[in-house]
Amino acid sequence: MNFRRNWICSGRRWNTPGLQIDPLGLRITLNSLYDRYQKPLFVVENGLGARDELTDGRVEDDYRIDYLRQHIRALKDAVEVDGVDVIGYTTWGCVDLVSASTGEMSKRYGFVYVDKNDDGSGTMHRYKKKSFEWYKKVIHSNGEDLA
Repeated sequence: MNFRRNWICSGRRWNTPGLQIDPLGLRITLNSLYDRYQKPLFVVENGLGARDELTDGRVEDDYRIDYLRQHIRALKDAVEVDGVDVIGYTTWGCVDLVSASTGEMSKRYGFVYVDKNDDGSGTMHRYKKKSFEWYKKVIHSNGEDLA
């Protein structure tokens, strides 16, 4: 397998920190790894970092739901259509947390918003994002209900 950076790739979508959104790439990678090693795979820390906005105690993160929906569908296609043996899937993290590499809170991955800013200000209160309830349904249905 040969991984190369390709910064100019037509038809690709990018999130605000500049990371590529590529569900087909996940499917292709799962197929490549399974074809090579013939071992069950476990997808860990799949998620979308975004600069979420808390408004009236809510975060309307439809972009995160869309990202996860597309990637879970690609994973399901790898399993059901391509025959890849995937034994598990986890998202990046359930609760927003401080980035280990930058010490920032502004790029958020979780289903629960933590009211804390990069400068340390904030109440530390937690708020369920819209994606919280959506992912709860996904888990309850074992990935069948992606609506």
